[in-house]
Amino acid sequence: MCWIAKATAVTGTALLMTAGGVNAVEIHNGTITEAEVIKTQEAWGEALVAISREYEEKGVKSAQEMAGKVIDAAYGYQLGPVLFKPTLTQEPQTFRTDREGALSYFVGQNPKYPSDTGFALKGWKEVDVKNAAILLDGEFATTLGNVSFTDKDGKVTTVDKSWTFKKDDQGTVRIVQHHSSLPYSPK
Repeated sequence: MCWIAKATAVTGTALLMTAGGVNAVEIHNGTITEAEVIKTQEAWGEALVAISREYEEKGVKSAQEMAGKVIDAAYGYQLGPVLFKPTLTQEPQTFRTDREGALSYFVGQNPKYPSDTGFALKGWKEVDVKNAAILLDGEFATTLGNVSFTDKDGKVTTVDKSWTFKKDDQGTVRIVQHHSSLPYSPK
């Protein structure tokens, strides 16, 4: 007879024990929860504000280093291409499926991406995520909604955003699809 002795929601693992003694078997549960999705979105917003602050206080090199760490922690580029369509990009570099392209979008300074000015360097002070819907499907979750960015002057910019998240083998929720666009405004 087996029973679950311990379950850890953060890592998505469970320890099974048998009645005759301890035969530990670690089971990976890759199911993403709504709370994990919201926590990941909040962490993304906090990281964007932190990169802006780092740029203001220590300059672009320090902001680039921080942005690289944020991308490595938040996005799933180590899992394969990320389907990233940033808000303010144009042909021929609309889509950023690799880490280098994402880093350039957030902090600029890359001659391969001459139109990038560094979205994370715009003096953001607050990020507010409003989900219209969250779809949970095992190790994947997709969200759709708006994200509002408040800059140092109090100006708010709102974008339409969808994200897809995947829980990796270590239990970390990572962004594997990120689409952002300005809301449609009929003329």
